[in-house]
Amino acid sequence: MDCDLCKHISIIGAGTMGSAIVSGLIESNYNPSLITIANPHQDNLKQLIPLGVNVTTDNVDAIKGADLIIIAVKPCILPLVLSQLKNNIDYHKQEITIVVAGVSGNDISSMLVKDDKVALPILSIAMPNTAMRVRKSMTFIVQVNGQAYTAIPVFEMLGKTMIIEERLLPAATALASCGIAYAMRYVRAACAGGVELGFKASQAQEIVAETIDGAAYLLSLPGAHPESEIDKVTTPGGLTIKGLNAMEAAGFTNAVIAGLKAGR
Repeated sequence: MDCDLCKHISIIGAGTMGSAIVSGLIESNYNPSLITIANPHQDNLKQLIPLGVNVTTDNVDAIKGADLIIIAVKPCILPLVLSQLKNNIDYHKQEITIVVAGVSGNDISSMLVKDDKVALPILSIAMPNTAMRVRKSMTFIVQVNGQAYTAIPVFEMLGKTMIIEERLLPAATALASCGIAYAMRYVRAACAGGVELGFKASQAQEIVAETIDGAAYLLSLPGAHPESEIDKVTTPGGLTIKGLNAMEAAGFTNAVIAGLKAGR
């Protein structure tokens, strides 16, 4: 690991996202002694203790000495958490990243205003997905105040990152964060089809997962485009084009687009 990334990281919230961040960092060989995670209930923390990270039920204690504070809590409790923490954060030394959907940068900034009107810290919004656990997340970062010098390389350890304007965040969430669930729904449907075609459920899942992995890799190659890859496997009068046309007749593309729009 690059020594420039040997930063103390504090994570507030040990739910799905907070736990995934920890797991991904450990998978990337990040020093567990540099990671502290806080959660009000011990149950979520117990599964993280074997990873060697520091755990606590005290949010204020968790952020002491942190270079980067990642807040991954439910939107409804974000105001309470920030109210509890803001007077204990050194805005000149500590960077903050919010992993919370549906809260604007302006709203977060207003929650962080201190009574003494100290300038805001370096602040960003990060929208990853649960594939952080295996370092395959597509993470979007909105830089709300200043340059997220620490947050960006940390999230790059968990997959790919893209810096975007805040106006694109709802669309990014639909494509990549909700998109994990949409992809899983396709996998589940394909597995069900595989069973109907004669495979055992475990075999069908293995086949579909490997196929999805191969398709994703092909799209990562320079100059790749989904239509050109489709053209390579569709022959006149062949099975693939018949299958694609049947899916389109059932509304496949329209259903995907409608789902993405509904998920914004």
